[in-house]
Amino acid sequence: MEIEKYNPKDKLSKIIFITGGTKSGKSEFAEHLAKKSNYMTYIALSEKRTKDETWDQKISMHRKRRPKNWRLIETTNLLSILKTEIGPILIDSIGGFVMESIYEEDKEWGSKQNTLIDILIKRKSLTLIVGEQVGWSLVSEYKIGNVFIERIGELQKKITKISHENWLAINGRALKIDDISLEIPT
Repeated sequence: MEIEKYNPKDKLSKIIFITGGTKSGKSEFAEHLAKKSNYMTYIALSEKRTKDETWDQKISMHRKRRPKNWRLIETTNLLSILKTEIGPILIDSIGGFVMESIYEEDKEWGSKQNTLIDILIKRKSLTLIVGEQVGWSLVSEYKIGNVFIERIGELQKKITKISHENWLAINGRALKIDDISLEIPT
């Protein structure tokens, strides 16, 4: 009789987390994985930006790539959506959640961050999350930039710990980092 090895990943939610830098291919890879599902709700976390042609072009490109049968939710209030959305979802990108709370005090931010993690852990359906890798180069000269870097880094470490799969998109390639990395003890 063989004894099954305990695998802590078996107890994790159905989260697939894809991170990467700007233009790394992270959104395209998440969309590629999401197309394996018959149904998908795409949650775009951003505010509408009037008079920003570059942003409009980027959003248009994203829309053209997505299948027509995907449901689209454009919001900055991720927590309220996650409380009601039960089917498979793709969140693009988690930086929008950080920006929505950027001016809140650390205690409020910590509470929101913990609420998000608790909700994600309880989800039963496939959850793809796209996240921005920042902080690999220049340090912002502005406080808000550094707050964003610190908060997104902290949040993404927490999401990584609860994810069933973790991927890094870089230069149009995707690396499954679970297979080639060790968790850093904290």
